[in-house]
Amino acid sequence: MSPVQFFRSLIAYLTIPPLTLAVCLSAFADVHWFRKSKAKAQIFPRTWGKLLCRIANIKVRVEGQEHLDPAKPYIFIGNHASMADIMSFSGYISHDYRWIAKKELFAIPIFGSGMRAVDYISIDRSRGREAVKSLNHAAKRIAGGASVILFPEGTRSTDGHLQPFKTGAIMLALKAGVDVVPVGFNGTHQVLPKGKLLSRGGNVVLRIGQPISTRDFKAKDKQMLAELLHQKVAELLDECHLPLPEPKSDSKPNAQAIPADVA
Repeated sequence: MSPVQFFRSLIAYLTIPPLTLAVCLSAFADVHWFRKSKAKAQIFPRTWGKLLCRIANIKVRVEGQEHLDPAKPYIFIGNHASMADIMSFSGYISHDYRWIAKKELFAIPIFGSGMRAVDYISIDRSRGREAVKSLNHAAKRIAGGASVILFPEGTRSTDGHLQPFKTGAIMLALKAGVDVVPVGFNGTHQVLPKGKLLSRGGNVVLRIGQPISTRDFKAKDKQMLAELLHQKVAELLDECHLPLPEPKSDSKPNAQAIPADVA
């Protein structure tokens, strides 16, 4: 990393807390006292993402936004390789959408108020009745017109390669009944790998695929839909992000396992 890039990345990292505070306060004030529009308040998280990318020297290009109908809600499904996924998607996707966040984050002073101001969706990640209720509530919000972004891998990839999809996010898509849109995050792992605090800078490409209808899928088809979406996301990724091949198993039969009457 060059000294200039190190300086830019350090400034970006140190900017996150005050910028997040300013964005939360601005969104809260705008929604409650000024324009009073949660849709218009989306400019604040977009500004947050774009500013951080620019300061950290992360150059973002978006491909495929023409596939989206601005009037329709979608569930965006993407690979998760870096915190830069959140910054780049927040700053450079023009479609009106909301983030889903665990309910504990909404209890943080100022930060939680800011998330509620821009209409983010709370979800209970514990087990039991409350978790089911929050999932149903989120599905109703999405069906009612709130697009969201989900990362079905469950956590950031440590090596940048696409990991298997879990079915929890897929069930939310099936409950909401809206089209799902595959998104490929390319280059985010290279600019900010998991576990690193300072960006290396570089190019990021967000590729948006064709929307996929969920109307023909039922709850019992969740694994099938997960595999289809995994394939569609993989088609939007550069080679360096593709899933690693599964290790080959020894196909030689074990002689001791062959019944005596077969020989």
